[in-house]
Amino acid sequence: MLSSIFCKQIFYHIMKHKKILFGEKKKMLNLNKYNPALDYPLLKERLFCQKECYNFNSISPEMLRERNKILTKILGKTGKSFIIEQPFMCDYGYNIEIGENFGANHNLVILDSAKVIFKDNVMIGPNCGFYTTQHPLEPSIRNTGIQWAKPITIENNVWICANVTVLGGVTIGENSVIGAGSIVTKDIPPNALAVGNPCKVIKFLEPEKKIKSLESQKLSEKNS
Repeated sequence: MLSSIFCKQIFYHIMKHKKILFGEKKKMLNLNKYNPALDYPLLKERLFCQKECYNFNSISPEMLRERNKILTKILGKTGKSFIIEQPFMCDYGYNIEIGENFGANHNLVILDSAKVIFKDNVMIGPNCGFYTTQHPLEPSIRNTGIQWAKPITIENNVWICANVTVLGGVTIGENSVIGAGSIVTKDIPPNALAVGNPCKVIKFLEPEKKIKSLESQKLSEKNS
């Protein structure tokens, strides 16, 4: 089944563009402009990833070990403790890294033509998307299939609420919270509460150590 679909895609692109390319993967990984539609290895890898995502999404929800085994085949790196709820989709998988205690709710989509790195203790709400892919603004260039990608990094202890979109080139600093429905187009600093379209910082959160210090100080004053 897979080889049949793959051959049809190859045939379609050869007939349309009169050529098929090799070496586009290297350009993609180096964050240069590339054409994913005509590259044999990239087509093959996307189809493999789609098949494994299909297997993951089709398996019964209570089969947690089997679900995580499939995810370890798809993803480039995982921590020991993680959960991704079904359904989940990504382009290649090997560009995605998740740290310890990672949790993602339903309908997570990651377009990982570039690295997408989630560090430790990251929480992601339902219907969130992380999109590294960039397309030209000019239609004549865009129609050729040329594109490029920018990496995404989510630092430790970040909470991303429901229906959030994170675009390529963004880093979200540690301990930050991204409000529901936000579209993140630029970096978010550490210890920030940020919301909106485009997503902007509305307040800075007190670091946990400072909060504990203040609580300890208040308790000491109360007891004195």
